[in-house]
Formats: sequence, structure tokens, C-alpha cells
Amino acid sequence: MADTGRARRGAAAGAPWSGWRSRAPLLAVCAGYFMVILDVTIINVAVPAVGRDLGASLTGIQWITDGYTLAFAGLLLTGGALGDRLGNRRVFCWGVAVFTAASAACAAAQSTAFLVAARLVEGVGAALIVPGSLALLQQAYPAPDARSRAFGLWGAMAGIAASAGPLLGGLLVSTVGWRWVFLVNLPVGAVCLVLTLRWVAASPRHRDRALDWPAQCAVVAAVALLTATLNEAGRRGWTDPAVLAGAGLAVAAAAAFALREHLARSPVLPLRLLRSRALSGGAVIGLLFNFAFYGMVFTASLYFQHQRGYSALATGAALFPAVAMTMFASALSGRLARRTGDRPLVIGGMLLAALGLAGWAAAGPDPAYPLLIGPMMAAGFGTSFALTGSTTTVMTAVPGGYAGTASALFNTTRQVGSAAAVALGGTLLATAANYGTGLRTSMAIGAGAYLLAAALAAGCVPARPAPARTGS
Repeated sequence: MADTGRARRGAAAGAPWSGWRSRAPLLAVCAGYFMVILDVTIINVAVPAVGRDLGASLTGIQWITDGYTLAFAGLLLTGGALGDRLGNRRVFCWGVAVFTAASAACAAAQSTAFLVAARLVEGVGAALIVPGSLALLQQAYPAPDARSRAFGLWGAMAGIAASAGPLLGGLLVSTVGWRWVFLVNLPVGAVCLVLTLRWVAASPRHRDRALDWPAQCAVVAAVALLTATLNEAGRRGWTDPAVLAGAGLAVAAAAAFALREHLARSPVLPLRLLRSRALSGGAVIGLLFNFAFYGMVFTASLYFQHQRGYSALATGAALFPAVAMTMFASALSGRLARRTGDRPLVIGGMLLAALGLAGWAAAGPDPAYPLLIGPMMAAGFGTSFALTGSTTTVMTAVPGGYAGTASALFNTTRQVGSAAAVALGGTLLATAANYGTGLRTSMAIGAGAYLLAAALAAGCVPARPAPARTGS
């Protein structure tokens, strides 16, 4: 109990944003979130070496990558509901422990089947970590100014981890071997767990919140089917019977979830919450900017490697301009939000990112690399600049008792956006007359997604920061 009391005092000190006690909860939460997002992208440059070492088939290699994403995206709402019911700090710590143990198992894998199973467990841990991360930040920093800065740094961690993954993965694989792609999570997970237990206050529990397992199963099926369908569409084509069947089943599962939520006494995601323009609009904005940004990262990565002959390490270095922008754009927007409000920052970020991708699309079939630095910087900066405001919009649109659920919804739509970007980008590169044409088409579509997000932000994002809602 002494640790919990100390954590409460540390969280209470968060409003002034000074001293170790005020920053320790932020460091703990961001460390856990960094691990989760890093694992989404760091594996991409390691799978060829993994396949050679374990003798994996093409299908096995695909499952090493996609198994984590499927479990992660499919169980996010479950993780959010568990956090609201059992306490977000408790479930966050469970997730860190599961994720860290599964990472150790991945590093020790001697067969493809074992590695795929460990990656699935990693995805489960990630689904428990992410919803609680935003809920714990909202709890630790209730003052609007401090909360905006915390959300800004949280967003910066996402951008850094996602964009640095290929560079770090290439460096580890080329020096100490692919197993270190997973071993790097062990010290980070241990530090995260210690900091969370010592400095993050225990979260309230809402034991009256039923988990509603039929609805949970329906949403897991819907998200997993949709993610798998989008991934397969990039390989098989959009008219393939398996892709069409998967899309139909995903729609049926989503309809079953909506019907169950309408009839349930204690729904996982009360449909009345979705009537909030801030919540539903913010979730769609998250989907759109993830679609545009990760579509850029995915197609640019393939373009640099296959069209220009870059190595994995060189490709990561080529994408660094986008990483450099994410390192401070979210933190900057968190500082500015208290002066300008969230709406102009989200709109401005989306317009800047759209300009960047439109510039790449207009740069010609094989532009010199220096001409691409500006578009990548604009996309990275604009996306991260808008992330803080959209996150704040979603998290303050619901009562505190649904903080984990709101975080889970926001991150689920973002994962769906990323999966859609990979699927569409793969299809465009495979079906276009050449890589350059497919790449420019993908960038133009991404610019359109950014513009749509800016239009939505004008009507959904509040002009001024709102205090966090309380109650259930």
C-alpha cells in the first residue's frame, strides 16, 4: 500500500509538470507503448533472416508478421473493457508482463510454429497495454495543459517507434542477429513494470461493468477478419474469392456486435457513446491519418529496396526524415494546444501532411532522393502534430469509467487504417505498370485521406481543450 500511496502523490504532482514524480508515470506508460509499436515494424526487416534460420515457408513468414497484428488489433476492445472493469493499472501491468515473457519466448524459438505462437501471445500482451496507456495518462495528468503535453509525448513515442523500427531492426539483424529484435524488449519491459508499480496510482475499478463475452467474441472476429482480409487483399487481389468471403464475414461479425450491443444491459461499447461527434469523428480521423502515414512508410520502404536497391539498413536511414519529425512534433503540439486549442493543430497537421504526400506524387517517376526529404518530413511532422489533438478529443469525449474503452476504440481504428494502407499499397505496387506509378498513386490517395481527416476535424474536434469527464 505504501507504493500505491507514493504513486498517488506522484500522479498528483503531474499537474505542474515538474520533478521526477510528475514525469515518472509518463515515462512508465510511454516505455510500454514504445515496445508495442516498435514490434509492429521492427520485424519487417528481420523476417528474411528468421525464415532462413528456422526454415520457414512463405506462409509461416507471413504468420510471424501478421499473427501479432491480428491478436493486437482483435483484442484491443477486450483489453479496454478489462481495464475499465479491473483497473487500468492492473491490466496494463499484466500486459507488460505477458508481452515481455512472450518476447523472451520469441527470442528462444527453435521452430516456426513456436515463434508464431509466441507472437500471438505478444499480440495479446500488446492489446492489454495500449488501452490502459492512454487511460493511465488521463488519470495521472487531469489538468488540460499537463494532459495535452502527456498525450503529445505519448504520440511522439508512437511515431518514433514505428518509423525507427526498420532502422533498428536492420542494425540488429546485421550485427548481433534477429533474436535481438525480441531481446531488446526484456530490459524495457522490466523497467516499465517497476516504474508503473512504484509511481503510477492504482486505477478505480468498475465491477458492475460486465465484459459481455458474446460481444467481445464478435468484435474480435470482426477486427481479426477485417485485418486478415486487408492483408490478403494485398497479396491475392481485391476480387479473390477468399478476400470477398473474408470481407463478408467481417461485415456479418460487425453487424452481430452492433446487435448485441443494442440489446445488452451492460454493453462493451455503448452505442450512445458513438453518437458523440468527438468520439466517433476522432476515431475516424485516427483511421485516416494512420492509413496515409503507414501507407507512405510501407510503399516507400518497398520502393527504396526493390526499385533503388537499398539494403534494409539503408532503407531505414532513408526513412529517417519522417522519424526526425515525429520526435518533437507531438510534443510541440501538446505545448501549443493550451494556447490555440486542438482543432487548428489537427487541421493544420493534416493539411501539411497532405501537402507532403501530394508533393511526392507530383515529383515524377524517379525523383532524386533529396526531393523526397521534404515530403517525408511534412508527412511525419503533420501526422504527429495532429495526433495529440485527436487523442485528447477522443479521451475527453467519454466519462472516466469508459477511458479504457475509448482508448481501445481509437487504437483499433488506427490499426485498421494501417492494415488497409498495407493492403492497398501492396495492391497498387503489384498491379501498376511500374513501381514508380504505383508509388505515386498510393501517395496521392494518402494525400486525399489527410484532406478528408482535416475536413472531419473542422466539425468534430473541439476548439478548446476540454476537462476530462468523470463518472461512468
